[in-house]
Amino acid sequence: MADNQAPQGNHDPAGSTQMFRAFVDEAPQGRQAAASTSSGPRIGVILGVIAAVAIVAAVAWLALA
Repeated sequence: MADNQAPQGNHDPAGSTQMFRAFVDEAPQGRQAAASTSSGPRIGVILGVIAAVAIVAAVAWLALA
């Protein structure tokens, strides 16, 4: 049987680790930028939901009055 888990050729596992660490270090910066750009539309959605609840409450009040 062949040992399939042995590295083939000049594979450098440290290179993959360094690339992964660079990816992990960049991730929080990207998340912060995405969070700051999505706060504007989120406020609009919240206001829309509040307006929809107010309209439904007004229609229900008129229907029962």
